[in-house]
Amino acid sequence: MSSIKDRQRAAARARLEKEMAERAAAAKSRRRKQAIIGSALAVVVVAGAAVWIVSVLKKDDKKSTANAAGTVACSWTPEDKTTGGPGIKDTGGTPPTTVPNVGKATLTLDTALGVITAAVDKSKSPCTAAAFEYLASKKFWDNTKCHRLTTAGIKVLQCGDPTATGKGYRETDGQGGPNFKYAEENLPLGQDPTYPKATLAMARTQTPGTTGSQFFIVWGEDIKADSLPAEYTILGTVTKGMDIVDKVGKAGSDNANGQGDGHPKLEVNIKTLTMAAA
Repeated sequence: MSSIKDRQRAAARARLEKEMAERAAAAKSRRRKQAIIGSALAVVVVAGAAVWIVSVLKKDDKKSTANAAGTVACSWTPEDKTTGGPGIKDTGGTPPTTVPNVGKATLTLDTALGVITAAVDKSKSPCTAAAFEYLASKKFWDNTKCHRLTTAGIKVLQCGDPTATGKGYRETDGQGGPNFKYAEENLPLGQDPTYPKATLAMARTQTPGTTGSQFFIVWGEDIKADSLPAEYTILGTVTKGMDIVDKVGKAGSDNANGQGDGHPKLEVNIKTLTMAAA
């Protein structure tokens, strides 16, 4: 027979996945499109010109390699209110399809409770970092608040819903996101704990490839693999302000979803969220 703690963990995980799945419940099933780019080059030369052509091709190969170094291709799947629900916020575009996969950045949450910063490694989660840079440039998260806190089973503070604004909470809080979604990356496969304390990771629905703007910060204790599997992108690690997150966690939730799962009693109002090169 499972222990009370085991049941709490299972319940907390189920509620987390249920909330992450709500926005996708209204979506039409569709396959993600993948672009396959191929090319072939046939060269027929006379013996006297062969050496010159081979030399030119080698130079072109070196040039292409140099241009491609330090970048990676990202796919952004369109999302709108019809497919993703009323919480979708249109940004008027999407991030670039080719983004850097080198360098580091600092994510800064300027909240009414103080500043929280996280270190981001673009080599590990380049597409997610690019999405954050793009959304931050649109002031996507400004004047929003963290809408969810869990205090049993798994301990996370969840933020990033653009519709979670103002005083009080709405039934739709937790269902908002941008006009695009994308694939998960930098998953802690084979690791236990999967999400150590101070990890900043991305929320998604039960369907792969549905990462958007919502994220969670692990507080209190590490999250073990049997409590939350390695299915959520790790974007970074909190380097400053974990005392703020822990303070919010210890203040508790309103238990709106039962067993310590609900809205944080101590509200976290995000004044601005920015991304800058480290």
